[in-house]
Amino acid sequence: SVVPESRPAVSSRTKSSKLVEDHLAVQSLIRAYQIRGHHVAQLDPLGILDADLDSFVPSDLITTIDKLAFYDLREADLDKEFQLPTTTFIGGSEHTLSLREIIRRLESTYCQHIGLEFMFINDVEQCQWIRQKFETPGVMQFSSEEKRRLLARLVRSMRFEDFLARKWSSEKRFGLEGCEVMIPALKTIIDKSSEMGIENVILGMPHRGRLNVLANVIRKDLEQIFCQFDPKLEAADEGSGDVKYHLGMYHERINRVTNRNITLSLVANPSHLEAVDPVVQGKTKAEQFYRGDAQGKKVMSILVHGDAAFAGQGVVYETFHLSDLPSYTTNGTVHVVVNNQIGFTTDPRMARSSPYPTDVARVVNAPIFHVNADDPEAVIYVCSVAAEWRNTFNKDVVVDLVCYRRRGHNEMDEPMFTQPLMYKQIHRQVPVLKKYADKLIAEGTVTLQEFEEEIAKYDRICEEAYGRSKDKKILHIKHWLDSPWPGFFNVDGEPKSMTCPATGIPEDVLTHIGEVASSVPLEDFKIHTGLSRILRGRADMTKKRTVDWALAEYMAFGSLLKEGIHVRLSGQDVERGTFSHRHHVLHDQEVDRRTCVPMNHLWPDQAPYTVCNSSLSEYGVLGFELGYAMASPNALVLWEAQFGDFHNTAQCIIDQFISTGQAKWVRHNGIVLLLPHGMEGMGPEHSSARPERFLQMSNDDSDAYPAFTEDFEVSQLYDCNWIVVNCSTPASYFHVLRRQILLPFRKPLIIFTPKSLLRHPEAKSSFDQMVSGTSFQRVIPEDGAAARTPGQVRRLIFCTGKVYYDLVKERSSQGLEGQVAITRLEQISPFPFDLVKREAEKYPGAELVWCQEEHKNMGYYDYISPRFMTILRR
Repeated sequence: SVVPESRPAVSSRTKSSKLVEDHLAVQSLIRAYQIRGHHVAQLDPLGILDADLDSFVPSDLITTIDKLAFYDLREADLDKEFQLPTTTFIGGSEHTLSLREIIRRLESTYCQHIGLEFMFINDVEQCQWIRQKFETPGVMQFSSEEKRRLLARLVRSMRFEDFLARKWSSEKRFGLEGCEVMIPALKTIIDKSSEMGIENVILGMPHRGRLNVLANVIRKDLEQIFCQFDPKLEAADEGSGDVKYHLGMYHERINRVTNRNITLSLVANPSHLEAVDPVVQGKTKAEQFYRGDAQGKKVMSILVHGDAAFAGQGVVYETFHLSDLPSYTTNGTVHVVVNNQIGFTTDPRMARSSPYPTDVARVVNAPIFHVNADDPEAVIYVCSVAAEWRNTFNKDVVVDLVCYRRRGHNEMDEPMFTQPLMYKQIHRQVPVLKKYADKLIAEGTVTLQEFEEEIAKYDRICEEAYGRSKDKKILHIKHWLDSPWPGFFNVDGEPKSMTCPATGIPEDVLTHIGEVASSVPLEDFKIHTGLSRILRGRADMTKKRTVDWALAEYMAFGSLLKEGIHVRLSGQDVERGTFSHRHHVLHDQEVDRRTCVPMNHLWPDQAPYTVCNSSLSEYGVLGFELGYAMASPNALVLWEAQFGDFHNTAQCIIDQFISTGQAKWVRHNGIVLLLPHGMEGMGPEHSSARPERFLQMSNDDSDAYPAFTEDFEVSQLYDCNWIVVNCSTPASYFHVLRRQILLPFRKPLIIFTPKSLLRHPEAKSSFDQMVSGTSFQRVIPEDGAAARTPGQVRRLIFCTGKVYYDLVKERSSQGLEGQVAITRLEQISPFPFDLVKREAEKYPGAELVWCQEEHKNMGYYDYISPRFMTILRR
């Protein structure tokens, strides 16, 4: 028969097996709370939304007595004692507890005002560390001094917002009302980090709460902040409007809690949310590099995010994926999410598909601590643990402050239009300061009188600063720089000179670099046979005193390293080069991961050269390199796009930080963008680096006909927002890279680099064009037959970049060398008015033509045309 015989059920299991099963059940129960307890934690101060956007209660959490059946346990088992496993600390010094007590302690650890997500971390030691911090009984006890300090910090946070609301009721300030606890939270992270040896903290944050952070965390003078609200206030330096809640700051002071020196800087950033994340990481990496702090023991970053932005902006993910890469890691960041549970007017159910806004952090195994922001002690404890985690394990950690936004998106906005239920509850919500003060007064930690005195004291500080702010008539945005460069400029922030030395270098230095570039400085290092041929080619060129593109770059970098300038080149596959031309990192063909960077073997006391393949990211990595370049003027920091059009996905960094950096933030930055460009048959969108975009955003004015003074070149560079070049010779490329550092100021440099010219037999330069006394030529004039008989020239063609070689070839094939002159613009912006004028005047009988590879509505034409007209007096 296929039907099995029905056996009588086993009437009673053996007692011992039941005991084992019950103990296993209790272990599973403990683990269930550790993994899923956060789903039922009471995180929303408003009591409206479940923190994870889902009212589902996991079936393995004992929320009611009947749930015991899930584990085959009964009510009678509640008073039985159970042995605790080693994976929990709820017992403290006890090794057994009753089931009732086990459930109670798990509830109080995992299901109250703190929700912990950490069990996805696959390192047992790290999980144990977190469990011990939160499960150990009595671990969240605060001394009365700590409670009073927390209250005082809440008073400052709250009364600062109240003061602004009273004085400037109709101004946007992006106040912190509803999450005032962020101020004590940040201060706790800084205190704890300072205690663990951190000396320098770099912060990035959006605009919400920024003024409060400047006032109460970084301790910017209040009158400096208040005077920004004066409508008649004009900036004395270039900085432009809308900067109040976007500006940065740099401040060194004593940390009162640890009595140690601490430097705090807050990076200036635009309204583009999360764009500042990679910038902060790059600046942090650079500060660590210059201090020799490879382990991140002295310098760290804190990033503050909004919930909707953290979940919605892709650059967050790009930045997380840099967190553990050798050339990008900052050894752990503390992320604080100000979770208002709303983005402008969009509620979380429309704003993300994941349960929490913080889920993106799980990709790097960062622990996530959710906490109800209306429980200040829970917040402070969580922040203290987060800081300790970062400085113990050097990994990222996220603190999710679940709070609310008391007003609209800004102070002018009416939130009741779209969130009536939420805002009815918010109007009824007792502010956190009152709740906490009532608690401390009730338990006798402070008296009502002391609390009122604390408020009066801070209000008085604000009033006095307000009085002083009326005397300030001028705003200096230079005082708000997040990266001062001591000693680089003179006292009033101007360049020390307006000249640039010649960029050529002695021939023996060129020869030495050429020899090292064509060798393998390590013993017993087996290179690829194809590479041997490339190195022999370099040696051959060095003997013949010529360079190609790759060797010119080598010589520019190498010569700067000799002068103590740190060089960092980053981007996708830059170590070898997308077009297999660079080979700055040699790989041993026999030994896995054994590499050699000859550039670091040039001189005994040279500066270090960093060349690093980046993750497959543009927005994140370009932001990172921008931040890196911000930290010091004495470094050449370059980002190379794999193809020029790949800067499309980094456009936000280019528009918001690089193009407008000086006009908006009064910040110099010498970052270099290398963008491979040229119509080489890859289709319209994959050939062009979009020169027209960079030229449309250049601010040299075509209608101002300049006076050509002695230092016209340098003063013109100083007045522009960035420099755009398209070099046609390796020597040009060599000089422009060196000029970038030898200039007495810093401007971003956009270089359209070639593809076919990397190996073009004509695109070579002689040492004669690079030796001492030579320098960058903004324009390379015609130097052939046409130049010798200018009167016979019928046509003068101006062009830039690779098309020059196509024109020369065509001119030769038609035998027109005497009748057609071809002049190259190496620097397009700022426009070389003086040199173009000289060229145009040299050939009085010639028609002038602009030639470019691109269509007329692309490329350089729309920029070039009015400037030519200006030179030719229309």
